[in-house]
Amino acid sequence: MMTLPPRAGRRCHNALNPLHSCIFFSPDLGSELAKLGVEDPGAVYFATRGAALGAVGAGTVTAAFYNFNPALVARHVPAVWSLASPEQVLGARLRTADATLRRLLGEEAVASEEMAEAARLALRATEACTPHARPLYAAHADLPVPEEPHLAFWHAATLLREHRGDAHLAALLAAGLDPVEALVSHTATGKGMAQGWILATRGWRETDWEAASQRLRGRGLLEESGELTEAGAALRTELEEATDRMDAAPYEHLGAAGVERLTELGRGFLFAAAAAGAFPADATGR
Repeated sequence: MMTLPPRAGRRCHNALNPLHSCIFFSPDLGSELAKLGVEDPGAVYFATRGAALGAVGAGTVTAAFYNFNPALVARHVPAVWSLASPEQVLGARLRTADATLRRLLGEEAVASEEMAEAARLALRATEACTPHARPLYAAHADLPVPEEPHLAFWHAATLLREHRGDAHLAALLAAGLDPVEALVSHTATGKGMAQGWILATRGWRETDWEAASQRLRGRGLLEESGELTEAGAALRTELEEATDRMDAAPYEHLGAAGVERLTELGRGFLFAAAAAGAFPADATGR
């Protein structure tokens, strides 16, 4: 039985998730991976996010990431593991998180009691995360917790992000949305990533986007204008609510007061990171 205020877990996720994902927009990531011989931006992303899975092939990464063109994934995976092992990439990723958080938040915030408190609360929430049917979460849960509070906080934010993300993919499957349909409908909410950004980073073409749009129109979910119909908006709302239900355990475990405090702390760090230019304007969303 849910005991938290409505959407409390989602609000907490929204405060923490960007602090996990900010490393993917950080120049430090490219620098660290270049030292290992990985320079293509696509290879950098797939290696960085997929390293916890081990030296897997393109099929595993495509399945776990859901909305990338399989041909784009296959262009980089498994070839990237011949340049850098997953263990090397994980080390580079942690060094990136360290450098990025220090630059965006400042040394005082990194060493603060608030950061240590955020780490404790986020790690406590992860105690109730579950691995079944959650491959990206489960892979990251096998990694050791860093000792420094800001890195422990980043690690916990990563676990919470992947726990919710895996649940969201289950919701997309249940709703019958394929990878491109999921992207089109999310962008149509006005809260997703810009179409140009998606096409540039997910490997799809304009024709793929239009074909998915046509399929959504055929289901009565998308207007000719590209806006969601009433049924489409209701489906996207249900997707988020279904994700909330499948992701409730860590926040219920933390309790209402803990979730409220972690959200407050996360938002404070997030505002500071955003003010320091952590995120491109068109790279919003999941």
